Amino acid sequence: MADHAADKRRTVTVKIEGRVQGVYYRAWTNETARSLNLDGTVRNMSDGSVEAVFSGPAQVIEDMVRRCKDGPKNAQVSKVTITYEGGTVAAGFKVIGTDWQRR
Repeated sequence: MADHAADKRRTVTVKIEGRVQGVYYRAWTNETARSLNLDGTVRNMSDGSVEAVFSGPAQVIEDMVRRCKDGPKNAQVSKVTITYEGGTVAAGFKVIGTDWQRR
């Protein structure tokens, strides 16, 4: 395995749809992403979806996106979509404010 392949970082923005608010989804995402040493954020959106930004090794990002399709026990995920790829994020992972104020 080439060293440069292991170091290849990827940043994606993911939209998770279904029954994903009020079911511990953001906290689950925070815990899971931290356990995988990913950087990024997660927040509730006003349309009822959850938006997450993950940054880390490409293979770990793929694993995290797969895990998002199941989510925590009470979630019912109907769709997971990568809506944007690229950009940079601050180190660490955190839950950020919701998007309820947008009109």
